Amino acid sequence: MSRLGIIGGTGLSKMVNLSEVHKRVIKTPYGEPSSALTFGKLNGEEIVFMARHGYGHTIPPHKINYRANIWALKEAAVTDIIAVAAVGGINRSMAPGSVVLPDQLIDYTWGRQATYFEEDLEKVTHIDFTYPYTQALRQHIVQAIRQTGGPIFDKATYACTQGPRLETAAEIIKLERDGCDLVGMTGMPEAALARELKLNYACCAIVVNWAAGLDGEEICMQQIEAFAEQGMTTFQRVLDQLMKSYV
Repeated sequence: MSRLGIIGGTGLSKMVNLSEVHKRVIKTPYGEPSSALTFGKLNGEEIVFMARHGYGHTIPPHKINYRANIWALKEAAVTDIIAVAAVGGINRSMAPGSVVLPDQLIDYTWGRQATYFEEDLEKVTHIDFTYPYTQALRQHIVQAIRQTGGPIFDKATYACTQGPRLETAAEIIKLERDGCDLVGMTGMPEAALARELKLNYACCAIVVNWAAGLDGEEICMQQIEAFAEQGMTTFQRVLDQLMKSYV
């Protein structure tokens, strides 16, 4: 039986419209997850929610315990994960406020604990990561977006940078040359860890600003907050539609 988990990023620290809500703390061999898990029902189907940065939004991207987070969701019998992330737009067609489902990613992070397969191994373990996001889950989300009447962006490459600082204008030019459409800080190693635990995983990226150098001299944090709120409202509508047919 499928069970959906939502990892909430910047702008999504809690779920609304849930019934029968309760929380549970899960201990893992990898330390403490970012938050307790929130369980609730939406349209009669159970959802498990985790706040990636903590409920007070206090954990920066490079300090998130990604291994503990994904392990905790697995322990809660989650089978499918929708990872919500606030990102910057590089592709000019993906303006702030857009909801984008990337189909590829490039990892520019360093120093993060990025695998479960490094201790007490019987043999070296590799995973196929050719397509980092689960196609079937992505198609369910695409259908939900279509039913809400929103524009569909389902072809995009997500650049995952180290953070917590935003990028320079020159770095964005490089990322664009590399073929990246979006830039964020939390896409890896989250996606790879989900694959290692055989969990279905898709990213729902909320574009909250134009990437550095594409619009004006500096990035305005107030505008980021406004577009994050707008995008998360859109995501809530999409999720509500998705849960009407989710099994």
